[in-house]
Amino acid sequence: MKSRVKVLVEGGKASAGPPLGPALGPLGVNVGQVVAKINEKTASFSGMKVPVTVVVDKNKQFEIEIGSPPVSALIKKELGLEKGAKTSGTEVVGNLTLSQVLNIAKMKSGTTIAKNLKAAVMEVLGTCLSLGATINGKDAHEVQKEIVEGKHDGELRVDAGNS
Repeated sequence: MKSRVKVLVEGGKASAGPPLGPALGPLGVNVGQVVAKINEKTASFSGMKVPVTVVVDKNKQFEIEIGSPPVSALIKKELGLEKGAKTSGTEVVGNLTLSQVLNIAKMKSGTTIAKNLKAAVMEVLGTCLSLGATINGKDAHEVQKEIVEGKHDGELRVDAGNS
């Protein structure tokens, strides 16, 4: 039987303290090794909260599964923000390019319910709207309409399987 410990850690900054250490201690694994492996695997997500699952088997061997940070965290990192808008729809906190939105959608592929890249981009745009981010200087709603109308199909067509 395998035990699973799910935690949210800051990328590259996991520690043996709570919540990780107390959850792993009873499982008999070397907490220091687990923490080092988590920090190695999450270093690229510095400054973001990352979902991590530590799977421990009966022989006290462990595997680390790294989830993807929430779309909002990826957008805030792109914009260099701590927080989004206080009142969405009225406040603009930053501007992304459509290329940045596309990259975020690609990062989330496989962890989103979107059926294809275009749908994933629409999800990211929805989050941009909530956070107060514009895209190419335009409101996220406007960019969503343009995508529905096919105005950005060339930019969104990465390969035949994603269009």
